[in-house]
Amino acid sequence: MARRIGILGGTFNPVHIGHLRAALEVAEYMGLDELRLIPSARPPHRQAPLVSAEQRLAMVELAVAGEAQLRVDDRELQRDKPSFTYDTLESVRGELAVEDQLFLLLGWDAFCGLPSWYRWQELLEFCHILVLQRPDADSEPSEALRDLLAARSENDPLSLAGPGGQISFIWQTPLAVSATQVRQLLAQGRSVRYLVPDAVLAYIQAQGLYSGQTDS
Repeated sequence: MARRIGILGGTFNPVHIGHLRAALEVAEYMGLDELRLIPSARPPHRQAPLVSAEQRLAMVELAVAGEAQLRVDDRELQRDKPSFTYDTLESVRGELAVEDQLFLLLGWDAFCGLPSWYRWQELLEFCHILVLQRPDADSEPSEALRDLLAARSENDPLSLAGPGGQISFIWQTPLAVSATQVRQLLAQGRSVRYLVPDAVLAYIQAQGLYSGQTDS
C-alpha cells in the first residue's frame, strides 16, 4: 500500500509552536504515515543563523519526541553545500517506492517566493505541494505562480492523486508566533514559555542561546 510522507523544512531557529501545530494539523488531516521536519544547514535565501545547525537539529528532536507522526530528518546537515529543496526532494523520493505520495509543506509567503528557488519548476516532479494558508496572508503570487496554479491546482487536498505533481491549499489555525519574535524576546531577557515546548526552552537556557543576539 502506498505510503504518505510529508516534509516541512526550515531553519527552525528556534522551532516553536507555530511550526509544530502546523505540522501536526496537516499530518492528522491528510492521514500521513509520517511528517518529517528537515532543518536546513545552509539556507540559500538568507544569512546563516548564528545558532549552529547541530543545535537547531537538537531542538527539533526535543520538540517532536514522543509524537508518533512527527520525526526529524537530518539529511541537509549531511551535505556540504546550500540546502536546496530540489536536492532534498530528489534524495527523499529516491528512498521511496514509486507509488508513495510525497507532500512538501510551504507557508504562503514561501510559496509566493517559489520562483526564486533553485529549479523550482521541477519540484512537482517529486511531490505534491501543500500550501499552508492563513487568514492574514497578504502576499500576492507572481504571474508565473498563477500560471502554475491554473495548470496544477486541486481544490481538495484529500483528492490529490498519484505520487506528486499537484498543488492544494490547507487553511491553518492562525498562531501569531514567529522565530524572529522568539529570538527577540530571548535577547531582551523575557520569557518565551508556551511559545516553544518546555524541552526546547530548557535546552535554550542550558546552552545560553539567543541571549543578547541581534541576528535576523
